[in-house]
Amino acid sequence: MNKTVNINLGGLFFHIDEDAYQKLSRYFDAIKRSLSDANAQDEIIKDIEVRIAELISEKHSSGKQVISLKELDEIIAVMGQPEDYRLDGEAAAEPIDSTFQNRKTRKLYRDIDEGMIGGVAAGLGHYFGVEKVWIRVLLVALVFLGVGSGIIAYIALWIIIPQAITTSEKLEMRGEPVTISNIEKKVREEFEQVSERFKNTDFSAAGQRVQTGAQRVSNSLGDAFGTLVKIFVKCIGILIILSCIPVIVALILGVFATSTALVSEFPWSVLYEGGNFTDYPLWLIGVLILIAFGVPFFYLMLLGFKLLLNNFKSPGKIFNFTILGFWIISIILLIAFTIAQIKEFAYEGRTTNKQDIAVDLNKTLLIQFAENDDVEIDPRDHNDFQIYTDSTDKEYIYSEDISFEIRKSTKPTAYVQIVRRANGNSSKAARHNAEEITYNYTFADNTLTFNKYLITDVKNKFRDQEVEIILYLPEGVTFKTAENVTDFDITDNDFFNLHYSSDEYLYKVYSDQVKCLTCPESENEFNDVIQTQTKIGDTIVTKVQVGRQNIETKTTEDGTLIISENGTVTKIKTK
Repeated sequence: MNKTVNINLGGLFFHIDEDAYQKLSRYFDAIKRSLSDANAQDEIIKDIEVRIAELISEKHSSGKQVISLKELDEIIAVMGQPEDYRLDGEAAAEPIDSTFQNRKTRKLYRDIDEGMIGGVAAGLGHYFGVEKVWIRVLLVALVFLGVGSGIIAYIALWIIIPQAITTSEKLEMRGEPVTISNIEKKVREEFEQVSERFKNTDFSAAGQRVQTGAQRVSNSLGDAFGTLVKIFVKCIGILIILSCIPVIVALILGVFATSTALVSEFPWSVLYEGGNFTDYPLWLIGVLILIAFGVPFFYLMLLGFKLLLNNFKSPGKIFNFTILGFWIISIILLIAFTIAQIKEFAYEGRTTNKQDIAVDLNKTLLIQFAENDDVEIDPRDHNDFQIYTDSTDKEYIYSEDISFEIRKSTKPTAYVQIVRRANGNSSKAARHNAEEITYNYTFADNTLTFNKYLITDVKNKFRDQEVEIILYLPEGVTFKTAENVTDFDITDNDFFNLHYSSDEYLYKVYSDQVKCLTCPESENEFNDVIQTQTKIGDTIVTKVQVGRQNIETKTTEDGTLIISENGTVTKIKTK
């Protein structure tokens, strides 16, 4: 059993094997002994620590928790041994090939050392391998040609691109391998540049002060913009989190409710119970919906946390791929379920039954629809259905999708034609569903009473069942309609216009149409509109009746409208 040591390397904490720790300590001691320049020694050691910390972090990203001796050997092979190169500035030997061999690709950073304002152009020049002056020319051209787009682009890049601070970052910016020799070489160059600046202080002091001042201003502006962007990004993260959490919680509660007795309390439970034909239990449908919609919101929430917290770590690859697999499976199953449901309505079947009724031509026929006090559905919503339980606890699908129509009979007798319609996944299944519809009516004492509902066994499921009633009446029949007939009437107005004003109107069937015998002459035959005008002094009172609604207006003789029924005063000059 090996002991482990906690170390702080480059500002990061790591767990390292004790043998590896001792070798790493000897490695740094050897580097210090090989460095002849005491002034640059601390800076070089610091940069080497940062680079080794980066390589160790790569090891951690692959799931390793403790750095072993073997892994340290791989890292040292990348950095190189102190004895592999000369310390007097000559070229260093090439490091051993390993799984962590430095890439020749460049990384994008802002180069403050060679930059004029924010180092954006210099950094882009290093990244693309072109002179920075051409990048600056391009940005200036965008300012004039793009109406300020160059400035916006520069500020955006200034905020987005990080600054090359450490020696390792400066080497990566130029595409150079981050090895001990290159780090030492870079640090020595920087010290030499500082020395040259001190030597030339008398000749360029003013210029140095101006450049330093400009850099300070530019850095301050960059920091300010960066701070604002960070605040904005964190606010976006908070909004994303606050938006996703309620959705995820609602989906989880929905799954919980579908797996308990609470589901019966939801208004849409009747839709599932009567509409689902599959063997999928409701809780499984809920789980599939949770995964299909919850996973995107979950990862969107993780994005919000990542924007909000700098050190937030995303789930590992195994977790992500597992969730992705479940998500794909849920999407496939939901699509299959939806397609299967749609197929259940692909075909329409119908059955037709005709029955003569002995209407007494000497009496008035009364047509009405029977109310059902046990089940209440809004009469305006004919397509609604409910699960109805009778006195024997047997469940039925109950619907008021009923239509009524009067036509001229070609026979001397009256008869009723009942058309039952339903859908299914085949012609045979659709016809079977239509045959399973139960619908009744009665005829007694010259009164024709239709049920205002249809029922079918709940095992047949809801398949858009409907009933069409066609009443064929011979010439000479007189009849009245109850008030609730208007809720179901779809008769062509050219043949029979059912007046909504009164249920006491008497109608008679003629050879070409049905006429109202007792309707007022002023009533429009097709629009059920009654208009009367009464003059009281200088005021003309106009009453308009549309169906059962009354509208009353008062005007003066010059045509100015002065008041309406609801008391609103409006002046409209018509003369």
